[in-house]
Amino acid sequence: MVMGPKQLGHLVIRVRDLDKAEDFYTRILGLKIMQKYPGNALFMSANDEMSHELAIFKADDDALGPDEKRVGLVHMAFQMESMEDLKMMHKRLKENNIEIDHYGDHGLSLGVYFLDPEGNEIETYYELPKAEWITDGEHLFDQKKVHFGESKFPEILEDDGNAAGRKLTREQVQA
Repeated sequence: MVMGPKQLGHLVIRVRDLDKAEDFYTRILGLKIMQKYPGNALFMSANDEMSHELAIFKADDDALGPDEKRVGLVHMAFQMESMEDLKMMHKRLKENNIEIDHYGDHGLSLGVYFLDPEGNEIETYYELPKAEWITDGEHLFDQKKVHFGESKFPEILEDDGNAAGRKLTREQVQA
């Protein structure tokens, strides 16, 4: 048997403006600063039990930004505890004029995609209960059944009705 890792422990990114990054990741995303080296690095976490999940290092002021024509990180994703938490995050993004890049209904999770001040893509998502995942039995994603363009997911995020606390079902998303 091959021994593998327990889990992904942390991600490290470089930014040109550490102060903007600190403001964004604490005020908008709600991460906590676990360790700070002023002008050099931040170590942040959503979980008090982790030393850090995200490390942010200072890059040169003229460093190139993310570019989809280069190899490297596509995006980082932060799992929300509930659909209501994802809705609250979506509302916070809108209130702070953070442009939503796109929404994703992946058959097993529902995600909101946006960029940090440096252009790094971030996803905040709610993972549906495993019994509701759309799979074809062989693949994690059943691409024939996941209708990215037909999802009602963005409208559900905007709903300020009585959605709080209730479980979101696959039928509600696809309706």
